[in-house]
Amino acid sequence: MKTNVLGNSDLAITPVGFGAWAVGGDWEFGWGAQDDAQSIAAIHRALELGVNWIDTAAVYGLGHSEEVVARALQEWRGPRPYLFTKCGMIWSEQGEVDYSLREESIRRECEASLRRLKTDVIDLYQIHWTADDLNETIEGWTTLAALQKEGKVRWIGLSNATVEEMQELQSIACITSLQPPYSLIRRDVETAQLPWCQQRNVGVIVYSPMASGLLTGGMTRERLAALAKTDWRTRNEQFKEPKLSENLKLVDRLRAVGARHGRTPGETAIAWALRHPAVTGAIVGARNSKQVDGIIGAMDFRLAPSEIAEVEGQSS
Repeated sequence: MKTNVLGNSDLAITPVGFGAWAVGGDWEFGWGAQDDAQSIAAIHRALELGVNWIDTAAVYGLGHSEEVVARALQEWRGPRPYLFTKCGMIWSEQGEVDYSLREESIRRECEASLRRLKTDVIDLYQIHWTADDLNETIEGWTTLAALQKEGKVRWIGLSNATVEEMQELQSIACITSLQPPYSLIRRDVETAQLPWCQQRNVGVIVYSPMASGLLTGGMTRERLAALAKTDWRTRNEQFKEPKLSENLKLVDRLRAVGARHGRTPGETAIAWALRHPAVTGAIVGARNSKQVDGIIGAMDFRLAPSEIAEVEGQSS
């Protein structure tokens, strides 16, 4: 399986990684109820097909995602995948989500993640969201750098950060990676973050390359209407008119291009994200093993320039 080195690290990662957001189940920013046995089967299927990294976060399911990942790996007999997780989103006993990048909070989070993941070291530890106050973000980043020196985490990165924030933090400790949202319907990082990372050998692992299921080909109006009310997507403008109709036309273009190669619309959407030279890998979530089978072909799928133009709606 082809791998790419993540930024300045020694992590050689597959082009696609398993995203464990939905695996967390029900919570404020969750995807609705999720069966743990199906989650474990999905993780095992991804690993069987060559995926060598899992991306999760402490807050996914308020700790539950990390616990499910650990259970899946306890039952897994193959090579251990890299474990990436995030800090900075915390929750109360009542399940109310808050944010903190204070040193004491991050240290508490790190210990809890190590315990839930049943590991001695986290391969990539990431700030989930930067704080409104730059000084708090600096405090958080300084803490991650200390955890790295202490051997609790191997490499450190950021998620959802601006170029201005990265410039500040890079002077404190080397940024290994950025995790931004990137898909055919969210391209704003192309103008700033992606070029900045490419010039400085900062790895990029993009999330939601299939726009949280919207570009898989399986998201019909009927399925959308049937989503659980607790699924965060029911509140997202991309899943509502007038944007929904435009997005479904985009899926038709993805389907047409993919069909020529025996690939799904979702695989085509992921391949589009991976085509960018700054992108090291794409995080792809799955809730069951069948979904894994429908996305894994993106790992070795290369789009021709004419096909890129076609899915972008630029071809005549």
